[in-house]
Amino acid sequence: MLNIVFYFQVHQPYRLRHVNLLDIGENPELFDAKLNSMVMKKVAEKCYLPTNKLLLDLIRKHEGRFKIAYSITGTAIEQFKLYSPEVLDSFKALAETGSVEFLGETYYHSLAFLYDTNEFLDQVMMHRKLMQDEFGCFTETFRNTELIYQDRLSDLIYEIEGFKTIITEGVDRILQWRSPLYSYKNYSKDLNLLLKYYKLSDDIAFRFSNRDWPEYPLTVDKFTNWIDHLTLDEKKGRNQFLNLFMDYETFGEHQWAESGIFEFMKHFPDEVLKRDHLGFVTPRETTHLSNYQQESLSFTDPVSWADEERDLSAWLENDMQKNAIETFYDLLYHVKQKGDEKLLDIARKLSTSDHFYYMCTKYFQDGDVHKYFSPYDSPDQAYIYYINSLADLEERLR
Repeated sequence: MLNIVFYFQVHQPYRLRHVNLLDIGENPELFDAKLNSMVMKKVAEKCYLPTNKLLLDLIRKHEGRFKIAYSITGTAIEQFKLYSPEVLDSFKALAETGSVEFLGETYYHSLAFLYDTNEFLDQVMMHRKLMQDEFGCFTETFRNTELIYQDRLSDLIYEIEGFKTIITEGVDRILQWRSPLYSYKNYSKDLNLLLKYYKLSDDIAFRFSNRDWPEYPLTVDKFTNWIDHLTLDEKKGRNQFLNLFMDYETFGEHQWAESGIFEFMKHFPDEVLKRDHLGFVTPRETTHLSNYQQESLSFTDPVSWADEERDLSAWLENDMQKNAIETFYDLLYHVKQKGDEKLLDIARKLSTSDHFYYMCTKYFQDGDVHKYFSPYDSPDQAYIYYINSLADLEERLR
């Protein structure tokens, strides 16, 4: 049987105000509440509320046979409460169905795994508590920020009681001849490992409304037939897992309602569930459905789900990014030494990976996805305002 694993990332960063040199030391408000409120309300209206309603209706219609998974960052939930509390209520309604799994991750959507192990573990435990408090869910599946993964991550997660599965990108240079349709084990065979099937995921997330795409328009029948054909190579009765991982803002924000994305999602489960050999499962259910000896995979170098390279270059390629993140983690150490919880919260909001993503220069001139997400006119501007914010935080420490 082929089981579809739908996983959606839900995240909103705290975007910075334009902090200038003259603001440093004047105790300015570092985060742009007006912009953050505007973005949240817009995305709530276009994506979160209509998509949550649609998926809740589908779960009820199919009596639990349709299943999904979310990872929702702590910064997103904080902003739901500030600007759109009805969004949080709609996620709680989904949690109550029993057909939704909530995944663990870093509370602040940070890159702490790469720089500060203790901070990484603190944020993971903060996030786990948040999921229990808000949704009554104990997280068993882990996804790191932007699906960043390497072998060392599985060692850390294995030490935290309860995590049994990790999800990451199905990177060709790691898989080589293998298929992402099977579940694997991490290098030390302690944890279940699920890999994103990036081609079909990106057909929905990135290509759905692209009229220059040879397969446009993407219909439910066409997409389901592609999935059907994936099962033809399996001759041994092994369960397969089609891992469709994407940003939740795919629905209504990246792919506008006018594109037909909601109609596609409305009818897709109907077509899948007509077939006895296809179904939907959550990530944690895959551990019991893997009816074969799982091969272990080793990720000696970190991977991610960003860009064609699927590495760390979206956040850590140029000198601005490297200087900003190294400066931040040096400052974070001193903030923790100070023991001021308010300053620590500010610092942790500055740890969010988006701040470094906005500084990416590798495709910016082409108006690519990096430019689409950035609230700044250029990567240089993003760097200047971020560094100025760190300088102000350093002044507050004094």
